[in-house]
Amino acid sequence: MGRRILNDALRKIVNAERRGKSHVELQPISTLISSFLNIMKDRGYIKNFQVYDPHRVGRITVELQGRVKDSMALTYRQDIKARDIEQYRLKALPTKQWGYVVITTPDGVLDHEEAMKRNVGGQVLGYFH
Repeated sequence: MGRRILNDALRKIVNAERRGKSHVELQPISTLISSFLNIMKDRGYIKNFQVYDPHRVGRITVELQGRVKDSMALTYRQDIKARDIEQYRLKALPTKQWGYVVITTPDGVLDHEEAMKRNVGGQVLGYFH
């Protein structure tokens, strides 16, 4: 269920970016969405996000920057080893220059660069570019 919510949230962000909006509101939320958005914020794809009432249904307001071209969460489980991350990145992303694959690892939710640096594998959550 968590991956479906994540995919819906990411599709809302992409659709709002295509329409030229500056803000988008995501609901329902999960901690997985917050972790994914935190990686997007650290890499400069969104400006900021705020979580309102996280203990109930809650909502997240995201300030868009206009850099997200496509973003998708995998709704199926895709295990990946640390040595196979680079191959998967080349297959999933359109170019080598930009975009990130987000992976949930024993060290937490990381992008592909950080996972390769720490030499950990895990499950692919999704990607954005």
